[in-house]
Amino acid sequence: MTDTRWKPSVTVAAVIERPGPDGPEYLLVEEHTPEGLRLNNPAGHLEPGETPLQAVCREALEETGRPFQPAHLLGVYLARFQRPATGEDITYLRLAYAGTCGEPKAGLRLDEGIVRTLWMRPDNIRDSQHLHRSPLVWRCIEDHLAGRSYPLDLVVADASLLRPDLNSVVKPSPGPKPRP
Repeated sequence: MTDTRWKPSVTVAAVIERPGPDGPEYLLVEEHTPEGLRLNNPAGHLEPGETPLQAVCREALEETGRPFQPAHLLGVYLARFQRPATGEDITYLRLAYAGTCGEPKAGLRLDEGIVRTLWMRPDNIRDSQHLHRSPLVWRCIEDHLAGRSYPLDLVVADASLLRPDLNSVVKPSPGPKPRP
């Protein structure tokens, strides 16, 4: 018997809205994928030693060149996809955060594979679902439009996460001594 554990890929996504002349607009990225050019929320993988909140701010900056200011947790999504180009079967656990962003930082290069950023209205995003990297792109926008909102502190990152010197097993403190 093999002792294998199923481990979904943990990702973060930024849902960034601004007011537009005809209603809200959302910032998406157009990126190269094995399936060709696709649209996505600014998103990426959680890396060792960072909290999900740190990861979403880093990914948004790397993919859009703009600093991201998260306002709330939008949702936690678990979804399975099969990549048409490779047949690879992947399950993602996505933590999506909603907020705003600042102006582009001068001199920053966007992540490799990012072609451009673009502001789109919800109806245009809905109508372009055939170009989305995953169904979660539209689902996150839909949830934002529906007013979903959870406090940022709903996701707790223990301090041990930020201590790379600890072994993989963290021993709990003994706590207070029992009274006689």
